[in-house]
Amino acid sequence: MEDVLVLKDYKTVPDIVHEYGPTLKFGHIPLVIDNGSYQCRVGWSIYDEPHLIFKNLIARPRKDRCKKDAEPPVTPPIQIGNDIINIEAVRFQLKTQFDKNVVTHFEVQEQVLDYIFSHLGIDSEGNVPHPIVLTEAFVTPNYCRQLMSELLFEGYGIPAVSYGVDSLFSMYKNDIGDSALIVNCGYHTIHIIPVIRGKVIAHHARRINLGGSEMICYLHKLLQLKYPVHVNAITMSRIEEILHEHCSIALDYQEEIRKWANPDYYEANVKRIQLPFVQSTSSSGLTAEQQKERKREMARRLLEINARKREERLAEDEEQMNQLLALQEIMEDGDTDEFNEAIKGFDIKNYEDLQRQITNVNSRIEKNKQRIAAAAAAASAGELPEPKPSGRLQPPADPEAFQAWLNDTRAKYREVVQRREARRARRAAMLRRRTAAAAERMRVISRLTAAGDDFGTRDSDWDVYKSISREADSDSEADGERLLELEEALREHEPQQTSSQHHQLHLAIEPLRAAELMFQPSMLGNLEAGLAETMEYVFKHFSAEDQLLLANNVFLTGGCSRFPGLKERLERELLEMRPFQSTHKVVMAKDASLDAWYGARDFAGSNEFEKYCITKEEYYEMGAEYLKEHHASNIYYKSPAPIVDNTLAPAGDANVVKEEIVVDC
Repeated sequence: MEDVLVLKDYKTVPDIVHEYGPTLKFGHIPLVIDNGSYQCRVGWSIYDEPHLIFKNLIARPRKDRCKKDAEPPVTPPIQIGNDIINIEAVRFQLKTQFDKNVVTHFEVQEQVLDYIFSHLGIDSEGNVPHPIVLTEAFVTPNYCRQLMSELLFEGYGIPAVSYGVDSLFSMYKNDIGDSALIVNCGYHTIHIIPVIRGKVIAHHARRINLGGSEMICYLHKLLQLKYPVHVNAITMSRIEEILHEHCSIALDYQEEIRKWANPDYYEANVKRIQLPFVQSTSSSGLTAEQQKERKREMARRLLEINARKREERLAEDEEQMNQLLALQEIMEDGDTDEFNEAIKGFDIKNYEDLQRQITNVNSRIEKNKQRIAAAAAAASAGELPEPKPSGRLQPPADPEAFQAWLNDTRAKYREVVQRREARRARRAAMLRRRTAAAAERMRVISRLTAAGDDFGTRDSDWDVYKSISREADSDSEADGERLLELEEALREHEPQQTSSQHHQLHLAIEPLRAAELMFQPSMLGNLEAGLAETMEYVFKHFSAEDQLLLANNVFLTGGCSRFPGLKERLERELLEMRPFQSTHKVVMAKDASLDAWYGARDFAGSNEFEKYCITKEEYYEMGAEYLKEHHASNIYYKSPAPIVDNTLAPAGDANVVKEEIVVDC
């Protein structure tokens, strides 16, 4: 029995409201928020682990229409993060504050922050009296940072904030040195960021607009197309679980495809995922004798129903015959006008039509009487009509002989099918020009043209006709009947699959195809370069010395970097793209999902944290987009002043007299 994997269908547990003790309330403890596009991780800088981890989503479920306005709603008007118990029920009402990995919808971000502060138990009046370390996307636009600072300072009254890049926090948390090529595989994007001697080379960094969300959508489409019967059961949440637990990166994708083309390799390596299903009710446990008695009872009832219908039809025909005979008497009495008036209510045109209908009705009456008499005679004798022989193939009772009979029946079925396919292939070849079959046919026709007019007088001529006739290759009736007979026998006696097997997903090449999007976005229709190609492009912008520094410290972080085989695949790609005998090294983050929060926590607990915070006074003085740079932050570029173009202003008319208007108040 092969191993069948069962979907876990993870359910979220609503977050508790944490205690806001005196140490936190009066200790001016920094709050660390890793605001990721997939998950948000929140905690205090004095603790080792985050207090809240939830999906960065909100849902507005539809109102309960059946409830009156006076009754309280069953579901809250807005569900955030782990409060969304059944995410599939509100899939089309989900919203996020992100566009790709940049925060653009700040009304949603405000609701998420409300959720964070309320579940941390912060109960201060009118403000949040804690400095905040907040992660943001690499090269976040100044406009987005401006709106975020406005929300934090104006809406929540925080004393200070410091912004940092999640992948840089993760790099410094893993303590891998001051030079690295960061590969941050996120939910919406992949960033490739070169860091040379502690300095981020932002103008040579690149972004690929593809991540975990695209892989989930791609795998979802693949499995729905493969199993159209189970479209409703293949939900996005289940696909997300399959992606996290069963997807991997192929070391050589083309070689893997060739392996899966082998049926033996497929059977040995395919993963079977069991979908939920409702077990069908079992058939009644009647014995063979009870089933026969049940069939006989059904036959008796059928005979009674048919006899009743015959009697009803006989009564209707006799009534119709009486009416037609009355019309005939009217015509025989010579009353033509009364006859013409009377036939208007019937489907009769003239006297000849009347005679024809009388004959037909009389014939039906006689036939019905004969059938009723025959049925009555059979019923009085206690006989039931014997079922016609089915013509089915009957298997032997012995188990070993039965298995041999079943194998033989399967072989015969395949033989008939192959014979039909060969005939169809021959017919298709006949229809195409310049094929051997068509050439042979034309050769025989040309030979018969010179045979004279006596062709067809001999029996042997029929064989020649069959050799050139396209109908000679048509499916014979005997083969068609034989095929139906074999299909019927196999359908009845072949072991049937259980109901659970009909609700299984067979994962073969699909998990590899979904993860391969990182290296081949073109499979999804994305025209961007893949991960390996983009890394090679970034290398070309540096000197040979700096290239060696980057290649010897390729750092993988982000949720999608946890795919098995990604490190080995990148090492293989680096071996191909780097010069002969040059060294390279790929380093994995210790915890690809949480290292960004750990790094931000360490930064918030350092002695230099306050130096890199933007205070409320600096916010008002420098502007909302202002950013203090540090080792893990973006580079601050002040937005240029708006350009005023006076050339588009209408020129003044010299003839217009300008008057000063004095308003007397």
